[in-house]
Amino acid sequence: MDVENKKSYVIIGGLIIGIIAALLSMAGNPANMGFDITGFIRDTVGALGLHQDTGAQYIRPELVGLVWGALILALARGQHKAVGGSSPLVRFVIGFFVTVGALVFMGDPFRMVLRIAGGDWNAIIGLIGFIVGVAVGVYCLKKGFALKPATVAAKLDSAFAPIVKIVLLILVCAAPAFIVFSDGDGVGAHHAAIIASLIGGLLVGAIAQQTKLCMVGTFRDLFMDRKTTMLCGWIAVLVAAFVVNLLTHQFQGGVDMQPFAHTDGVWNFLGMGLVGWGCTLLGGDPLRQLVLSGEGNTDAAVTVIGMAFGAAISENFALASTVSGPTMNGKVAVIIGLIVVLIISGYYICGKGCSQEQQE
Repeated sequence: MDVENKKSYVIIGGLIIGIIAALLSMAGNPANMGFDITGFIRDTVGALGLHQDTGAQYIRPELVGLVWGALILALARGQHKAVGGSSPLVRFVIGFFVTVGALVFMGDPFRMVLRIAGGDWNAIIGLIGFIVGVAVGVYCLKKGFALKPATVAAKLDSAFAPIVKIVLLILVCAAPAFIVFSDGDGVGAHHAAIIASLIGGLLVGAIAQQTKLCMVGTFRDLFMDRKTTMLCGWIAVLVAAFVVNLLTHQFQGGVDMQPFAHTDGVWNFLGMGLVGWGCTLLGGDPLRQLVLSGEGNTDAAVTVIGMAFGAAISENFALASTVSGPTMNGKVAVIIGLIVVLIISGYYICGKGCSQEQQE
């Protein structure tokens, strides 16, 4: 496929994803949150009893759809491959802190775009921080950062993520306790119908598998190779969601009183800076990690587990922000996360450099 045809596919895919995301918000998902991978993971682990915030407890069928949409298309295209062993514990730790940063910002890169499309100008500060974080990550890549290469893994290992998602779907369909909340104003109490969420997730998962759409990949490609294909895809997501929001009266431009967001620019910037840096080292944002887990990548599945652990810790220890702003615990956690990612970056860059010097 030539570059122009590939760009057309990515743009069309982005338009469809933007429409689906905005329609899911209209159908009941939180405003500007048709998709928010880290937020949805937080809601899901809450529904499983791993944190006690009753306002954020709901098994999100979109997560099931994303993994299975990617799995089905990968199998159909002969692209499913069980691989793993690429520094899984490091990926777990980075995934943990990526979620911490995202929950301080109150959204992952996907939701960041949807927040802008909905008129939340606070997310623009987050976008700037995210771009800076990716730029730092790209600098690390250019200096030689690289995790251990993945190798062929057992087929059973690659089935872990899809099987877990099916179990979650069964739970949300069969157990009313997972869809009834004591806090009717919480983010978890806002959700589209199960079938709509599942279908939306399946479609977005398949499209993301086909196009390899990833916010980190967007700016990594732009900074490293001057490629704009992925950027066009995310602009398409933004434009499509913006148009649907306008047509359905969901657009609300401004800074104050934005749904499920806060106005602290410094921590919006730093939270998404941590997300951008960490995801660049991981090789993909939270959406991409779910898609990769559907394709058979067990390292991506470990990363998602790290994100789930980060979500549970964030809620249990008041790291996640509220509409009132970031907490002191959250601020400290972001600083610690930046230090940890810096140490990991330096270790792998120095390790490669030292190895090369020994060979010479």
